Amino acid sequence: MVTTASPTMAISRPFVAYQYYVEIKSVTEAVFSECTGLQIEMEVYEYKEGGHNTHVHRLPGRAKVGNITLKRGFARRSTFTTGLYDNVLWKWYCDILRGEIKRHNFSILLVDSNERKEVARWNLVGAYPVKWIGPTLKSADNQIAIETLELAHRGVQLL
Repeated sequence: MVTTASPTMAISRPFVAYQYYVEIKSVTEAVFSECTGLQIEMEVYEYKEGGHNTHVHRLPGRAKVGNITLKRGFARRSTFTTGLYDNVLWKWYCDILRGEIKRHNFSILLVDSNERKEVARWNLVGAYPVKWIGPTLKSADNQIAIETLELAHRGVQLL
């Protein structure tokens, strides 16, 4: 027997993970090859109550957010107005190295590959770079040089 969905039930399809953008400091970047660390984890405290030997109470603690890691091909981006090479994210990290903690909100946008519309947006609050990794250089490989930027933040909102 074949069953069919009722007319009122919406059938959804999963979205592809390769169609996304990152907005940082009002700049939309689509050049990242990878974005990981979009996670929230709840700490769990165990409480062993005397006289209850059948189980341990597991109580919720604080929420912990993961750092976001962005990877992209290493390239120098030219600005047409000045003719100079510009790298906004590298300059932001250098500000942190000099002790100028500048937090910025940023967003990760998932886009429907067919309709080119935004289907999900994760807003990350109060982010700043905590780690930069330069490309691995090997004369025997013909791989793209990848740079990595890791960002800490205060929390995630899914819109």
